[in-house]
Amino acid sequence: MLILLPPSEGKAAEGRGPALGELSFPALDKARKRVRTALAKASRRRDALGVLGLTPGLAGELDKNLALESAPALPAADLYTGVLYDNFGLSTLSAAERARAEESVLIFSGLWGVLRLTDRVPPYRLSMGVTLPVLGGLAAFWRPLLTKELDRLPGLVVDLRSGTYAGAWKPGDRSVAVRVFRDGKVVSHMAKATRGAVARALVRSGEDPATPADLAKLLDAYGFAVQLGPRPKPAQPWHLDIEATV
Repeated sequence: MLILLPPSEGKAAEGRGPALGELSFPALDKARKRVRTALAKASRRRDALGVLGLTPGLAGELDKNLALESAPALPAADLYTGVLYDNFGLSTLSAAERARAEESVLIFSGLWGVLRLTDRVPPYRLSMGVTLPVLGGLAAFWRPLLTKELDRLPGLVVDLRSGTYAGAWKPGDRSVAVRVFRDGKVVSHMAKATRGAVARALVRSGEDPATPADLAKLLDAYGFAVQLGPRPKPAQPWHLDIEATV
């Protein structure tokens, strides 16, 4: 089973260990370098905030983008903060549960493409929704590279990403896109807590659902109100609707 997560806008303020080192999926390293270079150039522009979609209050984040090669790094598990990761609660998992999370969770990133929880990277600011000069839209930039790398990974794919990040890799009909509802309507902010809770339940269960129906049964057993959609068209994801937990 693969569990796909978005990153978070909120991140740890600073790293606390060695600078950027080797990352998972080394075939992506050349592309990662290209994005880092383009991001540094964009962050030096007079209109950097507009290019990166940042408000004036986040101007200080530009300095982080200029120090990526030398800034102290920390594991992705500790870098990303916010509602989804609070509800995932990585720090409170047992050793066995943490090992399952490290094996199954993939975090998508506009800067790094995709990361595992153990990958050490410095704080940065770059959304997958940004169009970087020279490179263009980041989801389109990463899609062929991630498709080549990730299509070879086995298992059912549980897609907990937001729409911005879902465009970077489309696993097709072996994936289940989780949609969160409240009172019959799709919700966004409240969905983060529910997605985090779903990720936590999956790694704590110790199970490896092989089919969308198995996944729905497992989450139902953990107390989630779920409804699995009909079989999708070829190459399209299944949909699993879940009632918001908060």
